[in-house]
Amino acid sequence: MNHLLCGLAANPALPAPLTDRLLTLALDAAEAGAEVEADPGPGRVSSRDLSEELIRALADRAELSPAQVRALSAYDEHTAIRLAYSGTLTAADVDPTAQPFTAIALFDEGRGLPEWARLLAAFPDPDVRWQLATYSGLPPDVSATLVGDPDVEVVTELALWTADPEVAAGLARHPHAEVRRAVACNEAVPSAALAALITGDRLPPATSCLVCDSRDVPFTHDPNCPDPDCRLRAGAACDGSHASTVHETWERAVRNPATPPEVAASLADAPSMLLRWALAERSDLPQHVYARLARDPEPGVREVVAGNPAIGEELVRTLAAEAGQEERRALAHHPRLPLDVLVRLAGTTRIGPVLLPRIASATPDELVELAGSPHASVRMLVAERRDLPAGVRDALAEDPDAAVVKAVAPHPGLSEGQLRAMVARFGVQVHARVAANPDAPGTLLAELAGHEPPVRRALREIAAHPNTTAEALLPCLADERARCAAAAHPALAVPVLVGLLDHTDEDLAGAAASNPSLPRPVMEELVGRYSEPGVTSPVS
Repeated sequence: MNHLLCGLAANPALPAPLTDRLLTLALDAAEAGAEVEADPGPGRVSSRDLSEELIRALADRAELSPAQVRALSAYDEHTAIRLAYSGTLTAADVDPTAQPFTAIALFDEGRGLPEWARLLAAFPDPDVRWQLATYSGLPPDVSATLVGDPDVEVVTELALWTADPEVAAGLARHPHAEVRRAVACNEAVPSAALAALITGDRLPPATSCLVCDSRDVPFTHDPNCPDPDCRLRAGAACDGSHASTVHETWERAVRNPATPPEVAASLADAPSMLLRWALAERSDLPQHVYARLARDPEPGVREVVAGNPAIGEELVRTLAAEAGQEERRALAHHPRLPLDVLVRLAGTTRIGPVLLPRIASATPDELVELAGSPHASVRMLVAERRDLPAGVRDALAEDPDAAVVKAVAPHPGLSEGQLRAMVARFGVQVHARVAANPDAPGTLLAELAGHEPPVRRALREIAAHPNTTAEALLPCLADERARCAAAAHPALAVPVLVGLLDHTDEDLAGAAASNPSLPRPVMEELVGRYSEPGVTSPVS
């Protein structure tokens, strides 16, 4: 029965008095610590399971009273954090010493009190200090406290998230290599400090890393380490130079857009494939560096270069003519792809049903040109756009190729007649995509839902469609992946809906309980199965 109560707790139409009763039931069950009668029959449910699941569901409700919020947040800190991020919990409701992680969540949301940060920076639990360090807007004095934290994991987290350039620059010179590794991907670090992490210029060597902190060196960590408590990364190694951590620091610095491009480019011929891969992702390199990386012996590096929007037209054309299938597929996503190259790629590359950036930015005249292409693969790419001029849209809706019609079928603005014509011409090939059209009328959806044999993908679209009807939803209830959406749809007939509450599939019954069309007397009866008549809420 717990699934029914959780479904009710998620029901947007649940009346406030019933929300109070559910909250009272959950809190009383948590306090009792004993088993609660599940229903008049022999089944029983653990009070702990009942309270935890139900409280989580209640905490996710969009409308909670201040009293309900306070009662929920007092249950446990996980729930309080959930409420903090949802915007319903205020600073006045939180004691930072009792719920420190909730206080930090309010910081994340911009609603924490400044004095909390100073209190939490000295908190005895290092996990609290670590979580505080993830907040990028800490006052300078709090950052200074965390810089000197005795736990290197706290300092490492500060290095990763601080937005203070001065603090970040100092952490780039920290004696522990793990802190430098973290700060290398922080975009607040001044460019000179990032460059020094790669070149070593005027940078004192690190004195320790996680490997030599815990192992006698030289040491290389077994990637298949059998120790379940081991916290070293796979491949971690140190011979006194902190080699693996330094390498990871370079890789992160290369990916950091604040690192000077000329410094990053110095690693274009690095023996490490991971460094060249990271370099290929940058968008600010000279074209000759991209050209060099496009000839890399590692296919993954070449593919990343091909997908980089910063490469120029000359290299684009070279890759289109000479590259392999994976590189050409990546190249197709270039936002400034010349149209003639796009047409060539469409005919030789498996791109799939996706809206390409160049198609998304095409002008009306270009769309007309592409939609008139003799190649169906080109027309299909155009048909993936959802803001086509009416003339282009209508022409594609009448296309002789099923793949093109399938691509354009969900486009807004198509008439019922056009959608029916698609179904008449191509049958089940387009059922799912026609059902996904936001303007598909309920009568058409019902016809598609009633097709034999069922078109499963169409049923999943119909079950969630705002225009669907009670008739259309009935076949959806027979599909394993569509049934829960159908059970939660407000158009479902009330007798069918009520009957689903007793279904043996708990997910299906819970979805039915969450349906806003569920009559209030039925909601009251479900809550009444658990609580004594006349229960009043202590939070009302």
